Amino acid sequence: MPLDPSFIGRTYPPTAPYEVGREKIREFAVAVGDANPAYTDPEAAKAFGHPDVIAPPTFPFVITYSAAAQVVTDPELGLDYSRVVHGDQKFAYTRPVRAGDRLTVTVTIDSIKSLAGNDVLSVRGEVNDESGEHVVTSVMTLVARAADEAGE
Repeated sequence: MPLDPSFIGRTYPPTAPYEVGREKIREFAVAVGDANPAYTDPEAAKAFGHPDVIAPPTFPFVITYSAAAQVVTDPELGLDYSRVVHGDQKFAYTRPVRAGDRLTVTVTIDSIKSLAGNDVLSVRGEVNDESGEHVVTSVMTLVARAADEAGE
């Protein structure tokens, strides 16, 4: 059964603050293979005009994906997570994520479509720091694959 389009526009409560640490940024940069010194060396980051190390551009996925769990596990929505694949990811920045940021994410369902029996869900995560300043918007597309004819 297709997802209910009346869920479009539903916003979930903000997440608890996530404190961005230098070590988490370093670990992420190493994991994605990005050797930019602004991610690991505070002096290099300052030379680029930042107050501390900054995170690689895809770092917010760490917290926005967790925040999207509110959507995925919403029993009223009825999404079958066992059939979900991550379809796309985009980020729109106001400023870089920095070490020491305390970030919250508020997620909203932006769209629900049915394509070839698949449910395609767009989830927007607004990431703000503790003062309420917008940092980045994440838009992720989740695809709930249609069951095959055998029901699998």
